[in-house]
Amino acid sequence: MLSGFPSFVLMPISFVLFCINLAVCGTLVFLGGVLKFIVPSKRFHRWLYQPMHTFYRRWISTNMDILKAVNNVEIEISGAENLKKDGWYLLLANHQSWLDIFVIAGFAHNRIPEPKFFLKDSLKRVPFLGMACWALDMPFMKRYSKAFIEKHPHLKGQDIETTKKSCQSFKTNPTTIINFVEGTRFTKQKHNHQKSPFRNLLTPKAGGIAFTLAALGDRFDKILNVTVLYPENPGHVMKDMLKGKLTKIRIHVEQLPVTEDLVGDYFHDTEFKAGFQTWLNESWQSKDTLIDKLHEASAREASLKSKMKNPTSAH
Repeated sequence: MLSGFPSFVLMPISFVLFCINLAVCGTLVFLGGVLKFIVPSKRFHRWLYQPMHTFYRRWISTNMDILKAVNNVEIEISGAENLKKDGWYLLLANHQSWLDIFVIAGFAHNRIPEPKFFLKDSLKRVPFLGMACWALDMPFMKRYSKAFIEKHPHLKGQDIETTKKSCQSFKTNPTTIINFVEGTRFTKQKHNHQKSPFRNLLTPKAGGIAFTLAALGDRFDKILNVTVLYPENPGHVMKDMLKGKLTKIRIHVEQLPVTEDLVGDYFHDTEFKAGFQTWLNESWQSKDTLIDKLHEASAREASLKSKMKNPTSAH
């Protein structure tokens, strides 16, 4: 364990270890992507799938090994029973930190198929990461403001077209499609700017999820509504992790059925669109309430631990 070292020593060590892991595994995955690009044979592509995803799984497991070596962290997972490694899942998650990618991928490892993230287009330019994600057919999404779309109306719906193309490639092998439904990481500034109706979450975006369900609804075994929380690290979570100060990760999974009323034409059926938005907002409201409860439970646990360490302070 490295967690006993001081933060100023741990931070550069952990950062370098994560970078080396990304460089090695990302390069190996990217080379597979280059071969896939050069050789157009679908049979060859199917053969490449396994070695490329083996390196992807190695990246995931090594990230978690580094995280646990650097931090004396407790990971608590609930609701993850009876998941299948060979199933199809749509995973919806809240988004607080860059660390969410490591944590959710680590949760998926050996439980469900390797996750495919919907990523910001800017991540294409991140060394090794962007190349590897491209090779694994992960969709890169461009986000435009309403004002920008009004000036460039031809770009409206481009994210949906990207989703459509990606869904086609996900039909052949068991897949977990992950969507950070809020579209960006939670901050108090973004929360205030949006005037979000939720206490702990930003407003969810429904279009991409609805289209994914329309394209792959018959394949999905379940929708996984995942809540990720770092209850004892309210500040910059990724920085705390690199410093060895990450102490607890809570992951709660709600397994939801893919019912007929969740599959429809979101962009042309106004009744279906209204119903789908209601379903998503109600799911987000439940998640918001759950986060409050998890914070309260963690506060009670912290108080109890403090009393056990300092029994005289209780009198």
